[in-house]
Amino acid sequence: MSAYLRLGGLCAGLVLLAGCARFSDDGGFAAVQQASQQHLDKEVVWARDEAGQGAIAQRVSELLVAPLDVEAAVQLALLNNRGLQARFDELGIGEAERVQAGRLPNPGFSFGRMEKGSEVEYERGLHFNLARLIAMPMVAGIEAQRFEQLQRQTSLALLELASQTRKAWYSAVAAEEHLVYARQVQEAAEIGAELARRLAAVGNFSKLQQAQQQSFYAEAALSLLHAEQARVRSREQLSRLLGLWGEQVAFQLPERLPELTKVAEAQEDVERLAMAQRLDIQAVRLDAERLARNLGLSRTTRFINVLELGVASNRSNEEPTQRGYEISVELPLFDWSGAKVARAEAQYRQALNRAAETAINARSQVREAYLGYRVAHDIARHYRDELLPLRARIAEEQLLQYNGMFISTFDLLADARRQVQTVQGYLQAQRDFWIAKTDLDMALLGTPSFSSITPAAAATDEPAGH
Repeated sequence: MSAYLRLGGLCAGLVLLAGCARFSDDGGFAAVQQASQQHLDKEVVWARDEAGQGAIAQRVSELLVAPLDVEAAVQLALLNNRGLQARFDELGIGEAERVQAGRLPNPGFSFGRMEKGSEVEYERGLHFNLARLIAMPMVAGIEAQRFEQLQRQTSLALLELASQTRKAWYSAVAAEEHLVYARQVQEAAEIGAELARRLAAVGNFSKLQQAQQQSFYAEAALSLLHAEQARVRSREQLSRLLGLWGEQVAFQLPERLPELTKVAEAQEDVERLAMAQRLDIQAVRLDAERLARNLGLSRTTRFINVLELGVASNRSNEEPTQRGYEISVELPLFDWSGAKVARAEAQYRQALNRAAETAINARSQVREAYLGYRVAHDIARHYRDELLPLRARIAEEQLLQYNGMFISTFDLLADARRQVQTVQGYLQAQRDFWIAKTDLDMALLGTPSFSSITPAAAATDEPAGH
């Protein structure tokens, strides 16, 4: 009976040890909610049941009632983007793996019946995988650290979605404004082309002058088509990020972008700030620590590949019942697990190199983002403070010249087109500034996806017919 008592004591201890492996109430989602609140001041919901989905649907309907400003668009994306919800589901998968790593391996039971003439022998056995039991604290710790890394990666995906949504919103609103001004240019060019046609019909305009005005009109019409295409593309990109479909894609946007800030924000020591708070750096650091522990585990268990403890009972109808226990171990005659240890060491070195690469790239990215932000602000401010006032002054003088009959109608129309083109240049510079601001904010938290920004060019003088 002593063997069974020892077995019972062992089982009781194992059950007590396994009691720590349980699911959390929130599935690890609290860390993601905290990141959203801390960095974005936004609400996030993990829709794990119909009640959660209903709450999201109701909140989405409320947000779509009014024109979407940039903050409302970000909130809508964080609630309604299905790709983000899929990332939240990865938390559920990761927690299940964490809990599984802390669960005891199931015992094995064997039963045998042997006959030899009139003699019948029964054999029963109960087996435990001691190798897995010995390694369980290490494995559970590794999985817990992996789950913490998954939480950081999920938080980073949330921040990336918010950044992409902001940039898509700025692009969509800018495209709406650009379309308005493109129509104005096209209307002015159409008036000039029609006037040139009438003057040429009565012999007061040369064919060259008429062709020039017709060329301006054709180019303006082409620019209008490009503006309409850009509007559709930008709205659809924003719709995908917001997770909208059906009648929801007819959402409204404000008529104008936010005003340019008076001065660019000064960021002291952006590299140090990025090193302290970037989630991707924290994630690779955790990965390196996890692999270091995994390396220790590989060295510990290299000689204990299969280790089982069993309690056996052997009874026959002729002999007294035999009781005892047995331990089986795999002898490392051919495979000394050197390959497994070498693999773990290579993985650890790889993790260290990737962590160093991430840190180097982070420093470079945040420097690039900060410089891009400052330059974008300078360009937009130059448009606002220099070019636009100059164009307005020129327009006033041109109107006075026209009223005094010193210039023709075509000169006045050409100047109106140049003025609108300058406004479009400022609009593009204004959009680029807000996108650069978004890239800088993201670079301080994770890897930014820099947008390809083409410099806004001021309108150049164009020939006009007289």
